[in-house]
Amino acid sequence: MKLLAFFILFGLSLPANDPIADLSGEVIEAIKKADAAKIAQFFNEKVSVKIIEQEDVYSRSQAESILKDFFQSHPVKSFDGRPSNSQKTGNQFVVGNLVTSNGTYRLSFLIKKYNEKFLIAQFRIENEND
Repeated sequence: MKLLAFFILFGLSLPANDPIADLSGEVIEAIKKADAAKIAQFFNEKVSVKIIEQEDVYSRSQAESILKDFFQSHPVKSFDGRPSNSQKTGNQFVVGNLVTSNGTYRLSFLIKKYNEKFLIAQFRIENEND
């Protein structure tokens, strides 16, 4: 009986898997590594992208190419992304400072649920002062 109680208590203390938190964590790590291909795996089929002055809705492959070009010309030093969840929509918004060899930028991305799967709907890298 004590053994059963131990397993019940231990099982209840384990954190539940949170798919949106897992996704944002993977994207944050990919940003720190400047891994455009890894980030693009989590893009929706069409994704709103703004990289400094260039802004449009792109296909996943176009967005990956644009992001790869940015990372090649702006080598990443660090990223301090902070997620925040919306209780109403279930979406997650991540924002943080992206420090590159060419300056500091504000990077943000929005994760939404599409057909039971969480994907990035919006990805932005903007000048720090915008």
